[in-house]
Amino acid sequence: MMEFSMDRNLFLAGVQRTLGIVERKTTIPILNNILLSAGENKVRMVATDREIGLVADYEAAVKVPGEITVAARKLSEMLREIEGDVIDFKKLDNNWVNITCDKVAYRIPGIPADDYPEVVEEADEGFFRMKSDMFKEMIGKTMFAISTDEMRPGLNGVYFECKGGKVGMVATDGHRLSIVTMDIGDEDSIHGDMEGIIIPRKGVSEIRKLVEDGNEYIEMAIRDRRACVFKKDSTILRVMLIDADYPDYKKVMPKDDGTDIHIDRDKMLRSLKRMSVMSSERFSGVKIEVSGGKVHLSSINPDVGEAKDEIDISYQGENMTVGYNVRYLIDAIDVIHEDTISLMMRGKEGPGVIQPIENKNYMCIVMPIKLREE
Repeated sequence: MMEFSMDRNLFLAGVQRTLGIVERKTTIPILNNILLSAGENKVRMVATDREIGLVADYEAAVKVPGEITVAARKLSEMLREIEGDVIDFKKLDNNWVNITCDKVAYRIPGIPADDYPEVVEEADEGFFRMKSDMFKEMIGKTMFAISTDEMRPGLNGVYFECKGGKVGMVATDGHRLSIVTMDIGDEDSIHGDMEGIIIPRKGVSEIRKLVEDGNEYIEMAIRDRRACVFKKDSTILRVMLIDADYPDYKKVMPKDDGTDIHIDRDKMLRSLKRMSVMSSERFSGVKIEVSGGKVHLSSINPDVGEAKDEIDISYQGENMTVGYNVRYLIDAIDVIHEDTISLMMRGKEGPGVIQPIENKNYMCIVMPIKLREE
């Protein structure tokens, strides 16, 4: 037996937090489930796919302690459709579960908790803290550039390091590289340098959810260079790291100057989005031509049509025409919050660099592409 009552919104929020972790397609049915453990006026929710583990505690009125695993997505759907305020949850002797609220009643099968993979409890040692907003910003400025090429596992995550009083995060897919560096700050508790680690894409996505609300700070620890652990409020997230070498990204960072365009961030972003209307799976290029105090943008796709636009600019250097993947430029500029950006172009062979004028802690390097008419 097991029985508890919980606020419906709290219950739903807790279950929804696990949905990014539980496996959609798996040969192990219990990995579709979350573990619910009731005791001491709280319910603990546990989710894992064996690579990522989430443990979170929520207030509840526990009548009978116990534990059971239930299908996460079905439970989320039920809680979302229920309109009452308090959910009554009861496990029966045959491992079926009754979920009731006012006149609504669901009955679903569960799987015994004994069959659930173990999620390691975390000791309190070795944690340092960082501002949640800072970590969230760093993820936002790098996650879009993570590679999806499974043949290059080292690029399937973000590279995180701490050196010289700064924390850095890097992501690349071989065609673009995004890097953000932040000062640790006096109130943060990272002491000394930390060797770089690679956090996988799925783990980065779950960390991002964790830092979106709640406490001002998030606590982080590295375990034997095999896992990183995050603590916030009553939630613990454990992510297995990618065991691979990350490429020396500093070799890609250009040393020479190019044609430096200073341009209004919003105008450039809107213009690029207009060009992206012409994009398709086979063609996603935009031609950027700098001349006569203007930047001329054009996109020609034989399958879709043609688009042109121009923006007044301030720039230093010679006239130049370069092709880029329009989606890559949009991704790079979209995460910039400052009003004016710099686009430094180096011709058809050299990388372009996008960064805010007022804040040099972020840059995105984008390789040029060959356009059809070339």
